[in-house]
Amino acid sequence: MALSGKASRLVLESFVSDGRFALRQLAKSRGFALVAVLTLALGIGATTAIFSVVYGVLLRPLPFPEPDRIVAVSEVTSKGYLSRLADPNFDDFRDQSRSFQAIAKYSSFVVSVAGAGEPTRTRVAYVSPSFLRVLGVQPVLGRDFAAADGRQGAAPTLLLGHDYWRLQLGSPRDLAPLRLKIDGAAFSAIGVLPAGFGFPQDADLWLAADLDGENPSRTSHNYAAVARLRDGVSVAQANADVSAIARRIHATSSEQGEYLLADARVVSLRESLTGRSRPALLVLLGAVGFLLLVACANVANLQLAQASARSRELAVRSALGARRGRLMRQFLTEALLLSLAGGVLGVLAALSGVRGLVAMAPDDLPQLEGVSVSLPVLGFALLLCVFVATALGAFTAWRATSGSVRASLLEGGRGQAGSAASQRVGRAIVAAQIAITMVLVVGAGLFARSLMKVLAVDRGFRVDRVLAMDVTLPWRNYPAAKADQVRFFSQLVERLAQVPGVREVGATGGLPMDGGRPDGSFALVAPGAEPPTLERLKALFQQTERLGIADFCPTTEGYFRVLGIRLVRGRLFDEHDGPDSPHVAVINESLARARWPGQDPVGQTIEFGNMDGDLRLITIVGVVGDTRDDGLEAPPSPTVYVNLRQRPRPQVSVAMLTSGDSGPIVKAARGILQQLDPEIPARFRTLSQVVAASLGSRRFNAILIGCFGITALLLATTGVFGVMAYSVSRRTREIGVRVALGAEGRDVRGMILRQGLRTVLVGVAIGALGSLALTRTVRSLLFGVSANDPLTFVAVTLVLVGAALLACYFPARRATQVDPVVALRFE
Repeated sequence: MALSGKASRLVLESFVSDGRFALRQLAKSRGFALVAVLTLALGIGATTAIFSVVYGVLLRPLPFPEPDRIVAVSEVTSKGYLSRLADPNFDDFRDQSRSFQAIAKYSSFVVSVAGAGEPTRTRVAYVSPSFLRVLGVQPVLGRDFAAADGRQGAAPTLLLGHDYWRLQLGSPRDLAPLRLKIDGAAFSAIGVLPAGFGFPQDADLWLAADLDGENPSRTSHNYAAVARLRDGVSVAQANADVSAIARRIHATSSEQGEYLLADARVVSLRESLTGRSRPALLVLLGAVGFLLLVACANVANLQLAQASARSRELAVRSALGARRGRLMRQFLTEALLLSLAGGVLGVLAALSGVRGLVAMAPDDLPQLEGVSVSLPVLGFALLLCVFVATALGAFTAWRATSGSVRASLLEGGRGQAGSAASQRVGRAIVAAQIAITMVLVVGAGLFARSLMKVLAVDRGFRVDRVLAMDVTLPWRNYPAAKADQVRFFSQLVERLAQVPGVREVGATGGLPMDGGRPDGSFALVAPGAEPPTLERLKALFQQTERLGIADFCPTTEGYFRVLGIRLVRGRLFDEHDGPDSPHVAVINESLARARWPGQDPVGQTIEFGNMDGDLRLITIVGVVGDTRDDGLEAPPSPTVYVNLRQRPRPQVSVAMLTSGDSGPIVKAARGILQQLDPEIPARFRTLSQVVAASLGSRRFNAILIGCFGITALLLATTGVFGVMAYSVSRRTREIGVRVALGAEGRDVRGMILRQGLRTVLVGVAIGALGSLALTRTVRSLLFGVSANDPLTFVAVTLVLVGAALLACYFPARRATQVDPVVALRFE
């Protein structure tokens, strides 16, 4: 024990001694130490910030008990796409599956909520009673839903989110008096959920589903589903179980068509939430890893130059008996101090960087609320510092102590300490820097070109000076309520049209590029036919040759004028198309081409009552141009625009074409809405904001990878400059001899430039090969650009070579100014 304690004390003393000596050495070279620390801080800080996002979104455990046992259940269409669940299919999965301890369905909408001070637009989740049991969550106040709360006709009840209970209601302990008005019904609060619980994302209130009964159709996909696996059941086993049930449903169902499930799929809830974000985040993590490598290469070159200058000192210490391991430990200690200093600065920078990343991140990135520089992230940063220090220290120590003592003493005496070997290694590092930088800059170029291609797509609608007011009325599905909705929206549109600064007003059930519109199957019927009964409707939709698929979008006539959507054929809606008139529709060119190729669709009659329950036939009166409703990257969807005054919907966006400042218009619009119904709040957005939000993910990726690429390019250029400047300084005597023997300035300059260019071209060649291999991994994230896009590769090559030649030029120019007399007397 005594010997062990003494050995530990000696190790500690030795470590402290190494640390003091390392600090003295770094203090002698303050410039080197400062540049090295700042370079490492840049690399470690950027890597830590991106890892914070990756950890928060992809790796952080879900905030539920035993989260690995929670899965998402989806239907699979005949084309292999994942779909939400229809009510009867969910019931079959619940009743027939033996893999689940519990399964629940849920859906969420933004609705108008009154009764808690000012009316609010609040995201409300409609869930089956077993929802919280699946997630393993219990209310902190009150009770959970009971089975009776979810039965048809049950008294309306709800659960409160903790923040809503605290901020909107003032944290009352007695929930009995609380009543919130939603969709015209008064809901009683029965419980408060724990702080931080917000599933599905951004939900504030949870209501029992199916109070009005289930939808009996197997092709109406209204709910997502989550389930908790039984003990000992794997995801694969549950998937096989549910898939077998789905195939039985498909084989025996009387309903047919593309919207009937063909299969079902079970995946972990984490994969369901983050699957779409995973590829882009992993690409960002890889890109910032490359940036860290470039930063480390820069510091390695700096350390090699320092080690070369200290080669005589190291040779003397070796000659006096210092072992190689002792010298290597000294370099490792110096590297650790540099890395830890850079890591501390990097983490401090990452704290601000993470806030910026979260603010810039697209809205659809899940679990953003958990992104922070947490303890696991700090642990990652510490491991990163140790790894960087070990790699840099070991490499520098190996190079600095690899020569013979005698040779080092002789070379040191001539002032050329290790110059030839150090310069070769330095050039190799620069070539590696150039190669890594090329991969990064090529990736940044591909993402930038993709974003430009997306922005160049013809949207098909006007964006500038369009203000949208989102309004949600209570959801009521009976004739008198629909008549009230028609009157309300007609009055709202008419009064908004009189506001100064408003040139045109139109209403729509769904703005383009705002999350998609409902779609479904419609059927062709003979002009003049009688509206079908429910039985005849089922038979009609069995005739696949009569069917088509399209988005369903209620609008008013002014909507097309506000957004500048061109009329191709026929007419738009007019004042004669009232609620009691024959129902009419306008379709887009995509639907005309898909369903009536080479024909005039105007005058055709369709049945689309499965979308809103209205079985009256619809006559097509016009064709309008295509718009990119599902995003600029998706082709235009076939769309049927029905008349909002004939087929009203409770959720509407009123679009206003303005001629000036939108501030007074927003104030006036709020006042008009308050007069029409003080319990209906509104949200205001510009159409430019809607379009920008739809491009959030692509813009986020392009900006970050572009920043990494530019930073790597600057670091690589600095590396080229440093190596070439060091080379010139170590070859001062040789250059002086050449000048003394008659070499002209252009000869010396050409010699230095050729040396630098060879190094750069080697790096570019390796980088091009690496880019060709690695850019294929981002192919799915590109739009309109090949992963091997020649223009990008050529442009990046020219930029890299140009920047490197510029970095070589200044040392080459300095070399031509060497005085041969001074050089021959050099040391």
